[in-house]
Amino acid sequence: MAQPERGAGGGTVVGWKLDASERAALLARFPPRWPNTVADHVTLRSGTGPGTPLPTEEAGEVVGWADDGEGLQALVVAIGGSTARSDGSTYHITWSLDRDAGRKPVESNRLLAERGWQRLDAPIPIRLRPARF
Repeated sequence: MAQPERGAGGGTVVGWKLDASERAALLARFPPRWPNTVADHVTLRSGTGPGTPLPTEEAGEVVGWADDGEGLQALVVAIGGSTARSDGSTYHITWSLDRDAGRKPVESNRLLAERGWQRLDAPIPIRLRPARF
């Protein structure tokens, strides 16, 4: 059995995995700009232990996007009507990045905090699967 991915501060990540059909539809709608596509999850909390409960929400909305023009692209997600995570960051899906340029998925947090994001004309409903990874 595969071991869960480690969070940035150790432990695991708790959040949501994208439904496979939702991911495919979003990839068609928002072609990845950078060579490495991530596009698979929304983080609720990183560095969690095995006793951390999974979230109960099973739906969200893609409400915006950001691209720094330097190798990082992210989609902004609203869950329960809010884009704000409890740690002060923004719910998002790291969409694509350029690993050869040294870019890392965790940089999406800084991109959204420092440069902001563009709101979509209309939100896109998505299904989310609570998960530990």
